[in-house]
Amino acid sequence: MDRSKKIKELRESTGMNRREFCEYFGIPYRTVTEWERDNRHAPEYVLRLLEYYIRMENLMKDKETGKTDG
Repeated sequence: MDRSKKIKELRESTGMNRREFCEYFGIPYRTVTEWERDNRHAPEYVLRLLEYYIRMENLMKDKETGKTDG
């Protein structure tokens, strides 16, 4: 999976919109926008850290109920 799709998938897995995601993780809005539009590329380690943090903090939403896993 390419990085732009991965960052969008991670964000959507939390149920957050782009603004909420950026505020929660302290990433500039324009940076995430550029990553998702594939104009810039998120470093691989950033994707791994975001994925790990989302999983460990139980931020992933259940697709059917819309509730977090935790």
